[in-house]
Amino acid sequence: MTTRHAAPRVSIQTQDFDLTEVVTAMRADDHRVGAVCTFVGTVRDRNKTSDPDAGPILSMELEHYPGMTEKAIEEMIDEAQRRFDIFAVRVIHRIGLLQPPDQIVLVAVTSAHRGESFKACEFLMDYLKTQAPFWKKEQTAAGAQWVDARVSDDAALARWGIQVKNA
Repeated sequence: MTTRHAAPRVSIQTQDFDLTEVVTAMRADDHRVGAVCTFVGTVRDRNKTSDPDAGPILSMELEHYPGMTEKAIEEMIDEAQRRFDIFAVRVIHRIGLLQPPDQIVLVAVTSAHRGESFKACEFLMDYLKTQAPFWKKEQTAAGAQWVDARVSDDAALARWGIQVKNA
């Protein structure tokens, strides 16, 4: 008898990820799944808050607190599972030095129907943008700067009934 080992719900890693592999693993042998919603965030060469005179973003460095970050994201997933009728969730977030157009984050959600997957995926991304303990530093030709939280990210989370003030 072969024992299948489920993938962890949360991975913080330096290496890139393969969307197809993740989704295939999430759907394997789960015939309840009628919908899979995924979001992949990538490094842009510009940021809404970037100084236009600094030029394009050359790289982004992401840092986190090991242990604390995974715990915070696990709690976010637990909350999504309380709110939405979903089956599986997978969050992969990269750290270290990244460049445009590298992948940064993957959120994947399975459910019986698309609506629940879409809502849960969006909820998790809104939560990740404001509550996950990551720090991002952008490098441009003009130098490096830490990326501050944005009021628009707080507003996105507030529509789920969660009030925070980061920006």
